[in-house]
Order: sequence, then C-alpha cells, then structure tokens
Amino acid sequence: MKRIQFKFYVVTLLMAVGLASCTNLEIEETDSIISEGFQGLADPSSTVDELYNRLNGQYGDQGNRFSLMEVTADAAIVPTRGTDWGDNGQWSSLHQHLWTPEHVFMINTWNDWNGNQLLASQILDSRSNPSPANIGEASFIRAFSMWTILDFYGQVPFRDVTLPSSTLPEVVTGQAAVDFILADLDAAISNLPGVAAGSGEANGRASKAAARYLKAKILLNKHIYTGSGSADAGDMSQVISLVDEIAGEGYALQAGYFDLFRDTPDNETVWSLASGVGNRIFNGLHYNSLSQGGGGWNGFSTLSEYYDLFEGDPDNNRVQIDGITPLDGQEERRGGVPPGAVSSEEDSQVGNGFLIGQQYAADGTPLKDRAGAPLTFKRDFSDGTGSPSIINNDETTGIRVIKYNPRYGAFLGHEIVFRYSDAHLMKAEAMMRSAGDPTALVNELRTIRGATPLGTVSEQDLLDERGRELYAEAWRRNDLIRFGQYTRDWLFKAPGSIGNDQYNLFPIPVSQILANPALMQNPGY
Repeated sequence: MKRIQFKFYVVTLLMAVGLASCTNLEIEETDSIISEGFQGLADPSSTVDELYNRLNGQYGDQGNRFSLMEVTADAAIVPTRGTDWGDNGQWSSLHQHLWTPEHVFMINTWNDWNGNQLLASQILDSRSNPSPANIGEASFIRAFSMWTILDFYGQVPFRDVTLPSSTLPEVVTGQAAVDFILADLDAAISNLPGVAAGSGEANGRASKAAARYLKAKILLNKHIYTGSGSADAGDMSQVISLVDEIAGEGYALQAGYFDLFRDTPDNETVWSLASGVGNRIFNGLHYNSLSQGGGGWNGFSTLSEYYDLFEGDPDNNRVQIDGITPLDGQEERRGGVPPGAVSSEEDSQVGNGFLIGQQYAADGTPLKDRAGAPLTFKRDFSDGTGSPSIINNDETTGIRVIKYNPRYGAFLGHEIVFRYSDAHLMKAEAMMRSAGDPTALVNELRTIRGATPLGTVSEQDLLDERGRELYAEAWRRNDLIRFGQYTRDWLFKAPGSIGNDQYNLFPIPVSQILANPALMQNPGY
C-alpha cells in the first residue's frame, strides 16, 4: 500500500486486522462502547479539538472514506503496476464492485465515523456542561458522522451515553435517522457562528453556512435514505432556501478554478479542514514527476470516459507556459500540462487538472519513466500483451488528476470539504426535481468556468456537470446513487455487479453484527 497516512490510522488498522481474523471470534470493546461510569467530560472544548483532529486524518486519507466515495465510482481507479498497488486486490476490488465485509476500508470507515459520533455525544451530554459553541460544533460533527454512516451503510448504531455502557446501541434507519441528523443540524445552525465568505475563517471549523450546506445535502438525498422513490417538493424547496441563505452570507461562485484549491481565502469555500493534501498530490503522480516528498506514488488515475466529460481535444491537454491558457480547446476545469515551469522556483513542472501525454521538467526537458521511455500518461490501461487490464499495467497508463498543485506547497493543511459551487448545483438540482428549469443556474457556472453554455439541461447534463465541477472532492458515489447510475457498467466493473443494487450500500463489518444483534447485514452480503 502506498503511503496511506499511517500516523493517523495505525490503531484502526491493527483493530481491523484483529477483527478480520477467523480464528478468534471473541467480541472486544470497540468505538461503539464507552467506558463504565461515564459522568461527563472535564474539558469539552479540548474534546471538540480532538474531534477536528480526527476529522483531519479521516478526511485527508486516500483510503477509507475518500476511496469509498471515488474509487468505487467511475471517477478513480488504482490499477496494479507490476506488484505495486496490488495489496491483495484491496484497490481493484473497490472499482470492480467485488468488495466483501472483510475489506479493510469498510471496517475502518465504520469504526472511524461511529467513533466520532460517540465522542460528539459525550460532549453534548449535559453532564459535560458544554458551552453553546461546544454544542454547535459537536452537533455538526455528530450529524456529519452519522450522515456518513447512513449514506454508506444504510443504518446507524446510536448509543445514548446516559445509559449503562452494557446497553447495546439503538439502530436507526430511514426517516428516523434523517430526522435525528436534521435535528442535530438545526442545533448546529442555532449555535455555530456566522463566518463571512472570503475571511479565511472557514478553514478548520464549522459555521452556520457549513451546517446549512450539510442540511441541504441530506434533504437532496432524503428520498434515497427513506426509500420513497422520488424527491419531496417540500424538501426541494428547503434545499433552495438553504442555498439562498448561504449566498446571503456572501458565498458565491468565483473565477479562477484552480486558485480555489490554494491555501488562500476565497468566496467559494464554505468549509475546509486542516487535512494535509499530500495524498491528493502524490498518489497519482509518477515517481519522476517531481522531487518533493521523494516523488509520486504512481497509483490513482481516472477513466478516459470521465475525462471525456470535459470539452477539448480527447488526446491532448496542454496549456501555455503561464499554466493557464489552453492550447487544446479545453475548458478551464480540465486544466492542462505546461511545457515547463510557471515559476522559477520549480524543480519540475506538474500541471493542473487532468494530466495526459508528455510530462515535462522545469527547464522544458521531456521527463522519462524509470526505464528511460518518455513519461507520457495514456488514456488506456493494458497489461504487457497490450490487452485491457486492471492489473499488470506499466508505469504510464492512466490519466492522472491534480487539484492541489505541489507548486503551492505539497504538505499544506487545507482541504476543501464543502464548496459553494456544489451548493449552487444542489439548488439547480432541487429546481429540476421540483419541475423547475435549472438551465440558467448551470450556465452561470459554466460561463465562469470557460465552458460553452448549454441550450437545455437534462438530468444527465446535471450529473455530468457535477462530475466536471467536483471531481476528486469525494462526492461521486453519492451523486451516482442519487441519479441511479452507481450500478451501471464502466471499465473493468465485474459483470455480476452491473445492475446489482446490493452495491448501493456497503456491508456492515461482521464483528459489529456479532456484537449488536439489532444490526442487520445489508442484502447480498
């Protein structure tokens, strides 16, 4: 496995190994069980800080939540290159929809986000004497954590910290789970501070705008969680109102797409975390792409069908030496590869967005792979015989993706979680799902991004626009499920998984079902 941030996850991984063992079925205490005699926290403010630190590690990792959102979809693939990135099929099984309840990312994600929920509940317990600020932040993080579990697994174990620790957690699903999460978000909106757009204060801590954003996201997906089959007009009206309230605080679409992912204030960032962005930079770049951090890890890529969602030459994605001006007719969001460094401080040149074709050093010299062949990233994935394959690829297969550019700092602690352009598209979608016309809103965004306006906007157009705007931001699985396309065919998906709705939910770890009979394994597992 390439450089998953072990400093955040060694304890979780060791736990997962133990749980996966078939030789020891003893049930041990997990994150869903608190110690005996809980009587409140002595310092709830420091525990809020601990929660944010947990989120920083959990969100910034390239495995677990991020991979479950991106690699299980059509947006990302991690092919095996020789023996590199093999890891007993843990990456390829995600993209192919061949995972099992023993998959380490399924176990880790369940433990991490249920653990957040428990810690937030301890903060919110009246015996901890939380301040209004504590209540706002803990309510928001508990809602975010419970929503993550609901979205991934369809059922949420909830422990009432006022009950004895021997009491099994209650399991909430469907409407009850949605209502609980929305109530937490209302408490968060009441107690969190307002943060002005562009102030930079949205980095690291939640705000009213962040809570409104998450509430809109949950209402937009509510019909998926309740199984009602279609969006409720009242819910869609709330989504529109919530986005308008966010805009009322000054958040707005902003020109300069790749500038949004720098560690500088902007009007689009609703909430970001102090997560290190190294995983987002290094996991796809070639070993020779740059010298920072010892070079890239040469794993993550994207499918050509995803790249083809964007305007421009399908075989070239170049920009001028300024790193911005397109040479191949591409829209801004597709980015491009410059033929040399855009600043004198570069030791090699990495482009923005989608990297395809020849890659260059700072002085304009074409880079080479480790065997001395031209370092040219290619559209296709193939083995040594030239046959399409997810395994036995060489070093240069696959289009690579960069949104956080290493020229601005490879290890900065600033990763966007909620962005106003997403809220803008949520509003457009809510309009469409309540018989309105989203075309003007979608074209407003496309115009700012340098893309050709659309004559009309269909449901497919709206899904594609979300794919173009939000790639590599951990939303793709959620979007595909809402638009009914998560189980469709794509490159290398297992034939038996195509059209199989069981994969809309992940399996619950077996150890958790053994520990709590109220949990029911999801169908098909």
